[in-house]
Amino acid sequence: MSNSYLRLGVNIDHVATIRNARGGPRPDPLRAALLAIDAGADGITAHLREDRRHITDADMARLKERISKPLNFEMAATEQMLDIALGVRPHAVCIVPEKRTERTTEGGLDVIRAHDYLLAYVDQLSRSNIRVSLFVEPTLEVIDAARSVKAKVVELHTGAWCHAVEMNNKQQAEQEFERIKKAAAYGAKVGLEIHAGHGLDYETARRVSTLPQISELNIGHFLIGEAVFVGLSETIRTMRAAMNEGRVQAS
Repeated sequence: MSNSYLRLGVNIDHVATIRNARGGPRPDPLRAALLAIDAGADGITAHLREDRRHITDADMARLKERISKPLNFEMAATEQMLDIALGVRPHAVCIVPEKRTERTTEGGLDVIRAHDYLLAYVDQLSRSNIRVSLFVEPTLEVIDAARSVKAKVVELHTGAWCHAVEMNNKQQAEQEFERIKKAAAYGAKVGLEIHAGHGLDYETARRVSTLPQISELNIGHFLIGEAVFVGLSETIRTMRAAMNEGRVQAS
């Protein structure tokens, strides 16, 4: 399964992180989402965490009401989040692991251990015509488990690879990239839509874009950080160009 066009989902969580550090309404995540779409984002991703440390319930409702592109609702597989998702009815839900003590999502979902619970959970979302993605480690066993719980999409966790690149650990970086490459090929072969995300910057996004099975990248923290210096629209246009360069190499 090869995808000529690679979609960019922009995660606006950390605009809300800055807002919440001070309190009050600014900077507004909705404004960031609208700017991102105008600059070329194909969708908006937002993670409503249990502790509401950045995105809030009101943010999710406003995003669903106001943006013109698909809304990807990242969330833990809890009953509360299921109720909220069924109320908001986003285009897509990406189920992620979540711990109160973590700074950000630290790894992929344990689909194998939570198989039976996720099977019922995914079914409830799917019956409401919400596309379900699972944020997973790039291993074949987990890909099989994701398919078994009837998710349509997996988002491959690229964090370990990106960290190895940042640390200039070339051997580990190549090993991690090979894992992603094999998982993407295998997942597409068994009929899953393949996304990727976590820790991506211009360089790593360009390289992962060369994998033809991947149809979407979700990128947030790096874009918001770079936006402090050059503006959000510029960072998204530069990211879009990097992804396009990688995709050209894949063809």
